[in-house]
Amino acid sequence: MIQIIYILLSSAFVLACSSEQQECANQLYSFEFEVFGKVQGVYFRKYTQLKAQELDLVGWVQNTKKGTVIGIAQGRRTNEMKEWLKHTGSPKSIIKKTEFKNDKIIDELEYDQFDIIK
Repeated sequence: MIQIIYILLSSAFVLACSSEQQECANQLYSFEFEVFGKVQGVYFRKYTQLKAQELDLVGWVQNTKKGTVIGIAQGRRTNEMKEWLKHTGSPKSIIKKTEFKNDKIIDELEYDQFDIIK
C-alpha cells in the first residue's frame, strides 16, 4: 500500500514539474529575446521561425536597426528554443550573445502562429 502511494505521488510530481531543465507539461511560458552577432543576412529569422514551428511555439521575430534580432516566443517548449537561440541559430549565423527578458508563465497564448516581422 505504501509503495502504491509513493508511486502515485512520484508520478504526480513528475507530471507537474520534473526539474529546472524541463518545463511543466501543461504550463505555458513566454519570453523575449535579443540575439547579437552575425545574425542578419544569414536567414536567422527564417530558421528561428522554422524552429519555433517545430517546437509548437508562437510569437514573432524581427531584425533591428542595430544589427540584432529580437522576438517573443510563447508555448510549452521554451527552454529548447532558448538553447537553440543561444547555441545554434541558422547555419551561417555566428551568435555572440543572447539575452532573455520578461520570462513568465502565462494563462493563454497571445499569438496564433510564429511570424517574421519585416
